[in-house]
Amino acid sequence: MAETNIQFEKVLAVCRELFEKKLYDYGASWRIMRPCSLTDQIYIKAKRIRNLETGAENMVGEDINSELIGIVNYGIIALVQLQLGYSDECDISAEEAMRLYDAKAVETLELMKRKNHDYNEAWRGMRTTSYTDLILTKIWRTKQIEELEGATKVSEGVDANYMDMINYAVFGLIKNGVVE
Repeated sequence: MAETNIQFEKVLAVCRELFEKKLYDYGASWRIMRPCSLTDQIYIKAKRIRNLETGAENMVGEDINSELIGIVNYGIIALVQLQLGYSDECDISAEEAMRLYDAKAVETLELMKRKNHDYNEAWRGMRTTSYTDLILTKIWRTKQIEELEGATKVSEGVDANYMDMINYAVFGLIKNGVVE
């Protein structure tokens, strides 16, 4: 399990680096996005991964790993937006955006550690296509919870679903060899 933790942290570092570069280019423009829009953005990426996995022609040129990184970063943005609420403008500095990103990445890592302990590394025996299907399932669950305005009877909240999406995307990146 120690190896998983190290690999997970390395993948998060790759995702963070891209997030930071885009933050420089675009600022915190994502602050205007409502969580439901972020759910849809993650849906687009997961759908594209599934299309590539089932043999669709890749006309955009971005590979599955770049889409998985996008899921990680949009998932972390969604967690930040759930905490702060959306804004009508880019209302935080790059430093604050990175602080929030890091805090949500650590929260997600800690959840993965607890679940990985309980499930005893089961993710390593899964197919990467199953991660895609699970991410898509979590997206549909999230959409349903959003439609219910969070008023569930027994289910975890939207934040737990975003963290699971992030974790499955990181597992996919590990299995796809993004890090050693």
